[in-house]
Amino acid sequence: MTLDPVHFDGIARLARRIDHGADERDHREFAETVWEEFLDPLEDRRGRMVLEPVDDVSRHRVDLESVALCEPPFETCHGLDSGTINPTTFKNGLVIDIAQAAMSATPSELDLHRSRTVVATVHSSDETATVDDRWDRFDEGYSRSRAVKVPPLPRFAEGVVHALALYLAESEHAMAHADGVSDLLVLDGPLYPRGLLRWSDQHPDLADFLLEDPRPTTVLENYVRLVEDFVDREVPLVGFVKNPATRVLTRTLKRKAEPIDAPWNDDSAFFTRILECGEYVDDVAGEGDRWERDTDALTHTGWFRSRGGVDRPLSPDGDALGVDRELALENYEVTFCVVYDPRDDLCYRIEAPYAFTRDANVREDLTRQLLQDIAVAHGPPTIVEKADELARISNAEKSSLRETLEERFDTTQDRTYDDHRWGEEFA
Repeated sequence: MTLDPVHFDGIARLARRIDHGADERDHREFAETVWEEFLDPLEDRRGRMVLEPVDDVSRHRVDLESVALCEPPFETCHGLDSGTINPTTFKNGLVIDIAQAAMSATPSELDLHRSRTVVATVHSSDETATVDDRWDRFDEGYSRSRAVKVPPLPRFAEGVVHALALYLAESEHAMAHADGVSDLLVLDGPLYPRGLLRWSDQHPDLADFLLEDPRPTTVLENYVRLVEDFVDREVPLVGFVKNPATRVLTRTLKRKAEPIDAPWNDDSAFFTRILECGEYVDDVAGEGDRWERDTDALTHTGWFRSRGGVDRPLSPDGDALGVDRELALENYEVTFCVVYDPRDDLCYRIEAPYAFTRDANVREDLTRQLLQDIAVAHGPPTIVEKADELARISNAEKSSLRETLEERFDTTQDRTYDDHRWGEEFA
């Protein structure tokens, strides 16, 4: 049922009763102040460095048409992604997620595109349940699969099985095909398993799981070894984060010895303010100035070193969850730049190890490659979308796989009213 016009107007009138505080112009001016005065470096209340520019605090503007037509710095490019069926709970107490990872290449490599790494993670409240966790080959040897049982963590079962399946499949697939990458690898997502690294801050049970169980450490070790392999071969790799949701900058400002009331929900909102180009023009409706965005250029920040939040474990001051690091510790440090696409009013975060971005020429090549990809694709790079398409499990396939699991376990999925109401459309 749709809203009657009178009901719509009644709801809309609520906006008149909300004072949203400082106006848009004040927010932009405050963002400029933070950009100019607090980021070289940004320190927390203890004086520990959280963000620091690799070179200097800078922002840049590139014409969309010009960057789209420039010669790409890398002749070949590979993308990597992992997709899951999402955690599924069954009436016999099993909680399962299944992930498949795939790698794309430009120019295309059909054998590579065919290959998959599939991981099923299983949580059971029944201590007698067992899992054969050996690797198995299928599809004439092009692909392999493995099942992994996680320890009883009822409160966090869905999150644990999802994160371990996703990151184990992705990292194992990356390691298996790393030698085939000769110029550039782009991960669809962050450089390190951010969802897993966040556990240490969420709850004591999850923090204990990280310390006591070898599986999360094994997953992180895969990413550490991947970085080492690419550094040794001098082949850059980056993570392309489509929906950056970090709050390191905004949280640090609010927690300083003299707190700064940052008006942004997350760091992306801040970067949008300082990267969005445009001007205030007269509003024809007579309600004051209206902001008019310039949509002819991409804008981006310079590169920053990040040692806050979930980036801290891989910083020189972090312990990497106990994973041994064979190179100088600063090589593993997360560095990032933020790209703003005015056509969609979206920010993207590009992450790379400091081992690569410390070199000005490599920084320039990585930045130019990703800017061109974004300009041409009008969004995330085509190589990333290609990997996403290969790894994605459709809603119809998810439903079919769940039915197969129901038959295999002689049980049914533990459904809720929302499952009945919405069906598989939102699975």
